[in-house]
Amino acid sequence: MAKLHRIISIVLRLAAAGAAAAAAIIMVTSHETTSFFGIEMDAKYSYTPSLVFFVVAFAVASAYSLLVILVRPGSTVARLVLLTDVMVGMLLTGAVAAAGAIADVGRNGNEHAGWLPICGQVRAYCGHVAGALISGLVSLVVYFLLIMYSLHAIAEPMCSCH
Repeated sequence: MAKLHRIISIVLRLAAAGAAAAAAIIMVTSHETTSFFGIEMDAKYSYTPSLVFFVVAFAVASAYSLLVILVRPGSTVARLVLLTDVMVGMLLTGAVAAAGAIADVGRNGNEHAGWLPICGQVRAYCGHVAGALISGLVSLVVYFLLIMYSLHAIAEPMCSCH
């Protein structure tokens, strides 16, 4: 049974790492230059701190997920993994929320603040950002499943209900 738990955990971690890496890579490759009324406009993820935070958070989560696979079950470090998983999940939630808010302003603008939408001028850039957000949400869901599975695996030996 312990071997099955380990295999499921590794599969979930690899899926989380892959989706997190994909989100970071897709966001890093988001770049487009366009001309608007004779003015050249350059759109890059690195111009927006929220999108930079997104890239850093998902790159860290991907690396962390791969490193945790190397932790031996039952070791003292393994006891901290669940706590760290929860912190990484919170980090990813914040990154998706921040990037999602900026993406919404880019797509719809904000009439009250006088901010115009830019996605009509830089469609490919906005498409990349949307793709990164989708991959980020997939990674976040996998992390949630990983945390729930880890809690179940820890609580199962304590439960006398079987």
